[in-house]
Amino acid sequence: MLDPERDTFPKLVRLNAAQRPRKVAIREKDYGIWQSYTWRDYFEQARLIALGLASLGFRRGDRVVIVGDNRPQLYWAVMATQALGGVPVPVYQDAVEKELEYVVDHAAARFAVAEDQEQVDKLLLVRSACPRLERIVYDDARGMRAYSEPCLLSLGELQEAGKKFEVGQPAYFDAELAKGRADDVAIICYTSGTTGVPKGALLSHRNLLVTARHAAADDGVGADEEILSYLPMAWVGDHIFSYAQAIAVGFTINCPESASTVLQDLKEIGPTYFFAPPRIWENILTSVMVRLEDCAWPKRRLVQLFLGQAQEIERARLDRRPVPAWRRLLYPLGRLLVYGPLRDNLGMRRVRRAYTAGEAIGPEIFVFFRALGVNVKQIYGMTEASVFLTIQRDGDVRLGTVGSPIRGVELRISPEGEVLYRSPGVFQGYEKNDAATRETIVEDGWVRSGDAGFLDGDGHLVITDRAKDVTRLADGTLFAPKYLENKLKFSPFVKEAVCIGQDRPYVTALVNIDLTAVGNWAERRNIAYTSYADLAQKPEVYELIAQEVSRMNRSLAKDAVLRGAQIRRFLILHKELDPDDEEITRTRKVRRGHIARKYAALIDALYGDRDHVEVEAKVTYEDGRTGTFRADVRIREVVA
Repeated sequence: MLDPERDTFPKLVRLNAAQRPRKVAIREKDYGIWQSYTWRDYFEQARLIALGLASLGFRRGDRVVIVGDNRPQLYWAVMATQALGGVPVPVYQDAVEKELEYVVDHAAARFAVAEDQEQVDKLLLVRSACPRLERIVYDDARGMRAYSEPCLLSLGELQEAGKKFEVGQPAYFDAELAKGRADDVAIICYTSGTTGVPKGALLSHRNLLVTARHAAADDGVGADEEILSYLPMAWVGDHIFSYAQAIAVGFTINCPESASTVLQDLKEIGPTYFFAPPRIWENILTSVMVRLEDCAWPKRRLVQLFLGQAQEIERARLDRRPVPAWRRLLYPLGRLLVYGPLRDNLGMRRVRRAYTAGEAIGPEIFVFFRALGVNVKQIYGMTEASVFLTIQRDGDVRLGTVGSPIRGVELRISPEGEVLYRSPGVFQGYEKNDAATRETIVEDGWVRSGDAGFLDGDGHLVITDRAKDVTRLADGTLFAPKYLENKLKFSPFVKEAVCIGQDRPYVTALVNIDLTAVGNWAERRNIAYTSYADLAQKPEVYELIAQEVSRMNRSLAKDAVLRGAQIRRFLILHKELDPDDEEITRTRKVRRGHIARKYAALIDALYGDRDHVEVEAKVTYEDGRTGTFRADVRIREVVA
């Protein structure tokens, strides 16, 4: 049971403000300087925003769209909305107009809180199609001096209106906050929409609070943690760490200056608690490999030697195998010369625990960071479960699993091999979609995860792929595309990959190169190029990627179940997969159905006898304009 005096997030923020008023709750880097706000500041700023909304006629149950980068003001707006019994609806800051319009309309939002001019412009464009959107509040006024729309209001003006409103109704805020209950909807988080339009998951205060506390207790998360809040606020992962756990436990979150400064800000903050989806770990690894290639030959060989030794040690530990004495003796020297300096350079020297989730991480990437001494652990969860279902606990991390259930969570495997779960974090349903809710929540509170997996002998969960994606080749060989793609993406030269093989005679792949890594590689070899499309079709680049595919195939040959699923042919796409082109989601999950339709001609060519295919591509630019260009895409056989 939750204490009625602390069963919602606004009540807990008020408690934090009373018990730890001078402790820093949130920092933001602005103009190169870190600004700090205490829990007392957090509560007071959110209270004034809430009173300002009340002055505009805000009613219990109203929805507030929140869009922008991670900013204290936007987190305060989340709390302010909840304090009045409203429901915040965060939206991805890079959402295009169509995506934003869908969420604003589907959630029936009356209010919006935006970070800056860019987000205000998008909201003004969608407002004509969303007549229920009455007022737009913005934080950053730069570039908005000439805006005269009556629906616009700055955050400062809103808070001033709140102060005036409080004069006439001094008890209003406390009365509204006290009405909040644990089972009230705390937030609507829209899913990524890999198979169709996004669904709005309704999560209550109880869902999030209980799950956040259980996960923190199971892994020893305390009030002295520092976390970097840089992932989209619309993603449930950021909400559970930067809002729910931060408030429930009382630790400090840090908002970077911009997306481009995240790695530098990571070094300055030196977080103790870090979360990153596999794509971020892949990006960090790529940056390390690119810098390593720029080193002088003796230094490069030394680093490669020690990194190789550390990874062998870590693999042995994870497999519960003994580590040879000579390797154990060599490790302290490697820590002094390589692992420690590199971990410090990445900003991870103080990290006590680092999580990865969202999709499976390649085992090579996982081992690489653990070999450096970064305590990376996999967790498993989803929006509909308030994130946490399983955690890899310290001392019990096993390669290939996502850990064991946190307290309060039950797991079972259906006869079809799908993971089912029950948890206090199970959502209340999908907004305006009872049919999808009934399909997801089956009987007795059990929920379908959509993932295929199994429990090993020690109760650790192993996820093989999305249940609908695990199929077979024409000869009956098991085909798990995501597993193959993750192994291929361990290469710093591969940014994204899509494997095809269902009911086909063999596996093929569409590959995106990493422009930074491959561009750096090409420049060192004096290979001139003008664009991504030009670089992607260079014969030398095809040879480079062919070597990476062959490496993956050799690794796969050791797997008795999947050795028949080695990649036989591949091509390098002429463009990067892009959320704006609906090829991947905002969380970089592949939309396989859309890709199968859009690139049908390329896929057919991969299974024919052609060595190239001409394509005409439609692209969407950042300002919403579209264009086309032509390319001649090569197809490459992979030598076994």
